[in-house]
Amino acid sequence: MANLQIKNIEEAFYGQIKALAESENRSISQQVLFLLKGHLAGGKMMGKAKTPAQVLLDLGGFWQDERDSEEIIDDIKGNRLNATKLSSGF
Repeated sequence: MANLQIKNIEEAFYGQIKALAESENRSISQQVLFLLKGHLAGGKMMGKAKTPAQVLLDLGGFWQDERDSEEIIDDIKGNRLNATKLSSGF
């Protein structure tokens, strides 16, 4: 496997690559290879890969409801069941 050394990288540019690598849980070498492969593939690969944060947000979904917060809270409280499981202690 070949090695590549890059010299004279501006500190600000290196910092951007480092921050991006950290945000995507990659080493700097892995991040540079990912970016190069994505660029050489015409950007097709870059659009498909999701960051861990994007994956988490996709899993979380969102809440849509026409009611205001008080109505939602009242509904939740009204549908709770009183548990007697621990009424006599542990």
